[in-house]
Amino acid sequence: MGIRPDITPDAPEAEQPAIGLIGMGAMGGMYARLLSKAGWKKIYICDLPEKFETLKAKYGGLPGVHVLENGHLVSRISDFIMYAVEAEYIDRVVAQYGPSTKVGAIVSGQTSVKAPEKAAFEKYLPQDVEIVSCHSLHGPTVSPVGQPLVLIKHRATDNSLKVVEQILKPFGSRYVYLSYEDHDIVTANTQAVTHAAFLSMGTAWHSSLSYPWEHGLYVGGIETVKVNIMLRIYSNKWHVYAGLAILNPSARVQIDQFARSTSEIFKLMLAGDAPGLRARIYDARRIVFGNGNGNSNGNGNGNSNINGGDSSTGTVGRARPPILLSEDLLDRFSLGKKPSDAASPTSRQGAPPNSHLSLLAMVDCWARLGIKPFEHLDLAATPIFRLWIGVAEYLFRAEARLDAALHAALCETAHRSDDLEFVVAARGWSQCISFGSFELYKERFMHTSAFFESRFEEATKVGSAMIQALMDSSPPPNTNPAP
Repeated sequence: MGIRPDITPDAPEAEQPAIGLIGMGAMGGMYARLLSKAGWKKIYICDLPEKFETLKAKYGGLPGVHVLENGHLVSRISDFIMYAVEAEYIDRVVAQYGPSTKVGAIVSGQTSVKAPEKAAFEKYLPQDVEIVSCHSLHGPTVSPVGQPLVLIKHRATDNSLKVVEQILKPFGSRYVYLSYEDHDIVTANTQAVTHAAFLSMGTAWHSSLSYPWEHGLYVGGIETVKVNIMLRIYSNKWHVYAGLAILNPSARVQIDQFARSTSEIFKLMLAGDAPGLRARIYDARRIVFGNGNGNSNGNGNGNSNINGGDSSTGTVGRARPPILLSEDLLDRFSLGKKPSDAASPTSRQGAPPNSHLSLLAMVDCWARLGIKPFEHLDLAATPIFRLWIGVAEYLFRAEARLDAALHAALCETAHRSDDLEFVVAARGWSQCISFGSFELYKERFMHTSAFFESRFEEATKVGSAMIQALMDSSPPPNTNPAP
């Protein structure tokens, strides 16, 4: 490949790489806009042939962007090609356009599950092209600045990796260097149970035919995260979550365990088994969070080694600062009505105590599977995972808060019906995913999404602001060097 490894958007157009994007969904569109804004002048994009005229109308005026009719034309002209298609279709699309790849080009993929992508690239791409894959670990509405961007040097020279780094450098993202296999392990460990929890919440509230935050429940503090992120997930495309859940074997195992954890904890609640519930939850607390004061054994250093490490520290011998310092930060982003005073029924002081079953089950699931999510927090955490694990940490690290949740689980009934719906929803999602059907997943997702659709616009704005506020208040993550 004749592109200089130190190329920048300021270079003359003749020296710049031709950048190709095959697939112009939400992430393909985000890449096109960011690459154009950076100043790259030769960006060639395509989607399905029937979308050609629509793409011309949408992107034709974007500086440096050229809309082509199909992936053959993009592949033949581009020095760096990214397949931004759903994991379900990656084999079919690469089979169609891969043989047309320009000699010496670098090929990448933006799929959330890399096993199918790797198989497709190795099967259909010519041997005279290189493979440096990637994955931006955030959604299209989140700023890429500071977010993890996985780079996978699979079949490429060091210079080709540097070219990809330079092309994507204007994003301001933080590079994380992994193998294909490690990518799928890390993404399962940081996303599978998180998504299952929020999908189940949405299904549970939908089954109850209510928006509970509009009636004094789930308002403020931890509850704010539950509502905002649930709405954020259901406002996205269903396939964003289906690929990870169905095609990643590690994710399937975790989602099944999450459903079991949810059911078993709920049974302890119904039985009024206080000693059994406390023993189980505090055992999970010890495994996932160490002894609860920020000190435990291990070395979790935040680098790209995914084996071993400390469950509560991010650097050797030094306790990790908590992600969420106070619920007051979250109160600013509540979708429910703000209380007029501390005694209001919608305030944390006056609201019915909550068992936080979703959080108890999530941490219990990690403990049962031996997953220590803090090992991957700095490495490749999505904004949603960072926020959700911060909430779990906030609940579990303080005995008073955790004991209050356990007391509510055993003695309070205000949320019991919602807890029951949550158990049923978690089991339903686990069964749905076990069938391996994208159509069934889509139908289940869209059924609930339609129920919440009228609340999406506000939730998207508030959710983005909440994530940004958390990022601004959190310490900078550790980074890892390129291999």
